[in-house]
Amino acid sequence: MSEPTFEQLIEVKRDGRAHSAEEIDRIILGYSSGQVPDYQMSAWLMAAYLNGLDAEETVAMTDAMVRSGRVVDLSSIPGVKVDKHSTGGVADTTTLVLGPLVAACGVPVAKMSGRGLGHTGGTLDKLESIPGFRIELTPEEFVAQVRNVGLAVIAQSPDVDPADKLMYALRDVTATVPSIPLIVGSIISKKVAGGADAILLDVKLGSGAFMKTEDDARALAAEMTRVGRALGRDVRCVLSDMDQPLGMAVGNALEVREGIETLHGEGPEALTDLCLDLGARMLVLGRVAEDPKAARAMVTKALESGEALEAFARWIGAQGGDPRVTEEPGLLELSRESREVLSAKSGYLAAYDAEGVGRAAMLLGAGRERKDDEIDPGAGLLLDARVGDAIKEGDRLATLYAATEARLDAGEALLAASVSIGETAVAPGPLLREV
Repeated sequence: MSEPTFEQLIEVKRDGRAHSAEEIDRIILGYSSGQVPDYQMSAWLMAAYLNGLDAEETVAMTDAMVRSGRVVDLSSIPGVKVDKHSTGGVADTTTLVLGPLVAACGVPVAKMSGRGLGHTGGTLDKLESIPGFRIELTPEEFVAQVRNVGLAVIAQSPDVDPADKLMYALRDVTATVPSIPLIVGSIISKKVAGGADAILLDVKLGSGAFMKTEDDARALAAEMTRVGRALGRDVRCVLSDMDQPLGMAVGNALEVREGIETLHGEGPEALTDLCLDLGARMLVLGRVAEDPKAARAMVTKALESGEALEAFARWIGAQGGDPRVTEEPGLLELSRESREVLSAKSGYLAAYDAEGVGRAAMLLGAGRERKDDEIDPGAGLLLDARVGDAIKEGDRLATLYAATEARLDAGEALLAASVSIGETAVAPGPLLREV
């Protein structure tokens, strides 16, 4: 019996039937090798978006995506290699703090990161605001740096998981991004291909997250954990709050400055607490601590002793950046125009539209609407208040940075619409929603 044509494979998913693992291989590997054209893959992606993929199909798709390119071999590095991934949010500077914090405690961190798009910031964009920092390393340089320094964060190599890069670009223009099986395949395939032994996933939940509801966030976390474990990785998930920005800085150089402040022990409370919690979990995954309590003590000591800051400086220097930024954050230049945003009334900060805050930073020049947009490393905003804080008329709510007055105007208008001030005090929700 002859193999089904690709048109017939599209019909399978169009009609809501399940694919075999062999059929999934033909779809994913055929597309990544150029045998399947965009228009047919677009049809299959829409069929998968509308009718879903079952548990076995999702594992098979993720595995095929991994096998579409090379898998980074970290086996020559002693210890359990741990990676962390956030599903994206606003003022989420955790990687800049968490990587050095965990590396200082003896757990190797090998991370391939991405750029920001829309209202979420990208780790690579933040790192590139550091003078001289290189995000492109060869696989050999990447492995050597993790071995020698304990930490490397780089751009994804073109030959690692090429299926994901091609599929995501197609999903982005065919309205098929918000599909849990497709999201799971994208995230987990990159992490497995990156060579990590264990993965900690921080699933953001709330107004500034892609997952707005607790049910959706929990479903995504459960599915990523299941698929990661099916592919032989130790995977854990936490659900964390993104109803308001995590830190107070939104923008690239601004967030690096805030990360450095946090490593000096002077960062925002929420950002510090989440980094210590996630760091402790990574130490348990990395098997250098027996339980969360002991792990929390280790990461707290690394922060308070300055060891994490020293690890940050070594990491930055190893990738060509200027390690003086750890003591001279002014080397991270901000945009030349700035403006203070003042409160028009008194009351209490009742809520943020966190996505609106992120989009305000994008309008200032800190982010990109499309993948080929240029960003301004020094643009963004610094918030002055958290949900629940008392506000007086004329109090500063934020300081904006941009290259032009026109960008300041656009950012200010959107930020003002993203801040709610009420008459009664409200208590912010918990930072960690679920583990």
